[in-house]
Amino acid sequence: MKFLLVEDNVELANAICSRMQLDGHVIDHAENLEDAAAFSEVGEYDLILLDIMLPDGDGRTFLQRHRTGKLDTPVIVLTARSQVSDRISMLDLGADDYVTKPFDHAELKARCRAVLRRKSGNAKTIVQLGDVALDPVAGNLSIRDQVISLRNRELRLLELLMNAPGQIFPKTKLVDRLFSYDDDVSENAVEVYIGRLRKHLENTRVKITTLRGLGYRLDHE
Repeated sequence: MKFLLVEDNVELANAICSRMQLDGHVIDHAENLEDAAAFSEVGEYDLILLDIMLPDGDGRTFLQRHRTGKLDTPVIVLTARSQVSDRISMLDLGADDYVTKPFDHAELKARCRAVLRRKSGNAKTIVQLGDVALDPVAGNLSIRDQVISLRNRELRLLELLMNAPGQIFPKTKLVDRLFSYDDDVSENAVEVYIGRLRKHLENTRVKITTLRGLGYRLDHE
């Protein structure tokens, strides 16, 4: 998954980024509303983690503008405000959830998973197609009785493809979803991960199809 973190506390932001990256997520960090707007205009995110008190304004302004623009990316608000009225106002503006500072990082990750499950309309974390099952939380690919531990980007790439079977993903989009703006990568990197996944999926009813000039598509029987 690819996240956008909007947080001006650099120490806290670094801690969140480190923990999310250990779980295999890609995360971009904006320290203010201006940078957050720039990131959201050019990038596609699965989830936004939004602080409220920022150097150049109130995060609720960003949230309201985000929802007014008909963008449905889930937003979890990170707030030091514990008043019920404050939390209600953020939910009314379109926040999907909130976490009150200080928080435990395990709780934050659990809330992220819950919001993403609600977004997908699926209460389960395991994605299954034919004889292939993917558990993105455990990082495991199960093929019948065989369990394979995937590397982080292999996991996120397969998760992306399995959540949208039949959809064509251009290389440029896959690069955007798998890497942050700080990563220096080329589209050839995607071919490497596609090749690894194809080896894992050999002798299954799931395959990754290359559409020349268009991108990749996951097909299953």
